[in-house]
Amino acid sequence: MPFKAWRWDRLSLRNKLTIVNITLLTFGIVVAGIGTTLLLRPTLVSQTDSQLSVYASDPTQFLAADPSSRLITYDAIRIAPSTLYVAVLDAEGNVVVDNWGQWQRPQAIAPEVPSDAATRGSQTLFDIEDPLGATWRTITVPEGEYAADQVRGTLLIAAPLTSVNATMVNFLAIFFGFGLTVVIFGAALTRVLVSATLLPLRQVEATAMQFASGDYSQRLPAGTPNTEVGRLSRSLNTMLVRIDHAFDERTRTIAQMRRFVGDASHELRTPLVTVRGYAELYRMGALNDPEKVGQAMERIEKEALRMGGLVEDLLQLARLDETRELVKDVIDLEPIAEDAAMDAHATSKDRVVRALPVRIIQEPRDEPDVPGTATTGELPAPIDADVVPVGDAAAPEAAAARRAIWRRRPLPRPALRGFPIRRRGIEPSTDEAPEAEDDYGDVPAMVHANEDKVRQAISNLLGNAMRYTPEGSPLEVGVTVDLPNQLAIVDIIDHGEGIPPQIREKIFERFWRADTSRARETGGSGLGLSIVSAIMKAHDGEVDVFETPGGGATFRLKFPLLMSAPVDSASSTAPNS
Repeated sequence: MPFKAWRWDRLSLRNKLTIVNITLLTFGIVVAGIGTTLLLRPTLVSQTDSQLSVYASDPTQFLAADPSSRLITYDAIRIAPSTLYVAVLDAEGNVVVDNWGQWQRPQAIAPEVPSDAATRGSQTLFDIEDPLGATWRTITVPEGEYAADQVRGTLLIAAPLTSVNATMVNFLAIFFGFGLTVVIFGAALTRVLVSATLLPLRQVEATAMQFASGDYSQRLPAGTPNTEVGRLSRSLNTMLVRIDHAFDERTRTIAQMRRFVGDASHELRTPLVTVRGYAELYRMGALNDPEKVGQAMERIEKEALRMGGLVEDLLQLARLDETRELVKDVIDLEPIAEDAAMDAHATSKDRVVRALPVRIIQEPRDEPDVPGTATTGELPAPIDADVVPVGDAAAPEAAAARRAIWRRRPLPRPALRGFPIRRRGIEPSTDEAPEAEDDYGDVPAMVHANEDKVRQAISNLLGNAMRYTPEGSPLEVGVTVDLPNQLAIVDIIDHGEGIPPQIREKIFERFWRADTSRARETGGSGLGLSIVSAIMKAHDGEVDVFETPGGGATFRLKFPLLMSAPVDSASSTAPNS
């Protein structure tokens, strides 16, 4: 049994379907043949019985009776038709006279009449056999139930079943021939239909083999959507696309990892080589002058600080990669942007760092819009206290005042989109001043985020801008509230050389720098923008970069805007009781 099961398992699906279909077809034909045979023979025998019953009811219709008296005589029995066996039996069942010898047939092969045949009753049907084994269907007519002249005894009439048997043999031969033809034709048709049906599976097999051999561009042809093969092809194509993308991602990840390991090793090795070099100079006695020793210690300290910063950046990226949930709170982006602008000015006093007015976008826009530079590319003029040229002595007081005002502003509602919105710092026209309940100009850029990480992201971008733009070049920090898209946006705008489009996607990779020579003049480890990208992903946001109108680069941080639930205006404006 295990051997048969093993051989069955080794058969192809096409062969299995063909064998099963032929087996079922053959089984059906055999069952039909047996059923037909079992029904046909009784029907033919019943016809013979009916004919015998007719003969028994009026024997004179086939016996040569006296025409005048219509009485059966012994001579009439002797010349009865040769297709029948007719005999007269006495009370003991012995044959008195029959028609067997009249037709020159040996008496030895005459049908054998049982001894109780004369006592079986009127018109009783039963079977008898001759010495050759042939069966005869027999009926008896008792004495007195037929008209006879001097004939005494029970009349026995028998008909051979040879014709019935011949009919059955012919039927079985014809049925077997037709059945065999049907089985052969069914096998051929099944083979063709199964092969045609499974042809798409052959294509699936061929495509899978080519894909396994390394040709990841192979795809299955689209089949009929509502069929099993069509759904299988669609599912497999989806799987192949994902596997292809997974291989591409794996190749890209391996390349990035190799580059990351190489760059990290180089970045860590360089300060170590410097420290080791100064240590060897000191050990060899080359630093015998206190001034040289001081310079060497200063260089060792700078390289140690630089290496420590690199290690801190790597640890921070590793923590961000762990996808731990950050501790978040509701924060306002405007004061954070102002603080970052003031910190940047404190670091580089020769630059003008501006905190631009908060913009509110009410209509959807397709193109990136840089605050204050969308039209002319010129720096915007200060508007009261909302635009802060950082470095002014009054800037901290002005920023603190603005924060106090912002803390009193309510959170926006999704219904704000349908109302006119003013820009802060610009008073509404006196001719058509909107009502207080329709004035939603003060919409805060509130987000749910980790304040330390947000400050770090903005600080990294400002530091990157100061590092790669000419000295004295101005910088702007702008905050935008995009109501249609429910985004809070922070833009860091510089007016340097800009970033070529072909490398804008690469600059957020770890250790990637446009300066492939790793010159130390610009500083940095190549991890700052990677940290920014990781921080934005942790906040379900994104970072993008595009060209500043008039020249330069604009880095844009997009945070999900924190929107409050709808509030019933009647209940919210009703006076307190």
